[in-house]
Amino acid sequence: MSSSDYNPPTDPLDVIHEDAELLLVNKPAGLLSVPGKGEHLEDCLISRVQVAFPSALLVHRLDRDTSGVMVFALTKSAQRHLGLQFERRHTKKVYVALVHGAVDGKSGEIHLPMVVDWPNRPLQHVNFVHGKQAITQWRRGAVTDGVTRMRLSPLTGRSHQLRVHMQALGHPILGDPFYSDNADQYPRMMLHAESLKLRHPEGGKAIEFKAKAPF
Repeated sequence: MSSSDYNPPTDPLDVIHEDAELLLVNKPAGLLSVPGKGEHLEDCLISRVQVAFPSALLVHRLDRDTSGVMVFALTKSAQRHLGLQFERRHTKKVYVALVHGAVDGKSGEIHLPMVVDWPNRPLQHVNFVHGKQAITQWRRGAVTDGVTRMRLSPLTGRSHQLRVHMQALGHPILGDPFYSDNADQYPRMMLHAESLKLRHPEGGKAIEFKAKAPF
């Protein structure tokens, strides 16, 4: 990616929740979660967060073109606690997506193993020989003018999982620059991390954080 390809939004930080252990932020689409390779890719969400919250530590990532709820730890112990929750799949994530075409059925579960597509990285693809388990639950929402609104819950955390699974279902996410052929028709990729449910590192209480989809 060249500097001309990366023009991240300059919106002020959108803080959803802050306490002594946790920071939840609504990430804008078009902004990297962490720095890329090269000076032109240094601007990212964690560097912006650390200006206001110097102790903030990375827990997980969202793709550059995905918006929505991201959690940062504000202490090392919170980072370890949250990291284990993600690793053990104890968190619950729900995304909203607009996809091409009218999806059949009301809900379902996609089981398609995935692996990096080495000649075309960072693209990923379905691979039944070398792929790692990838599972996505989906629920169909409204269908309007050949576009379906979907609620997607990844049960595994593979890179580009929702994007590849929607493409494999025959309903690529609108505006996806990698897995659809309509990216130039939309102002952004229509994928948003709407909610994240986790256990608070201090006390273990289950809490859900939300950021409404902007589309």
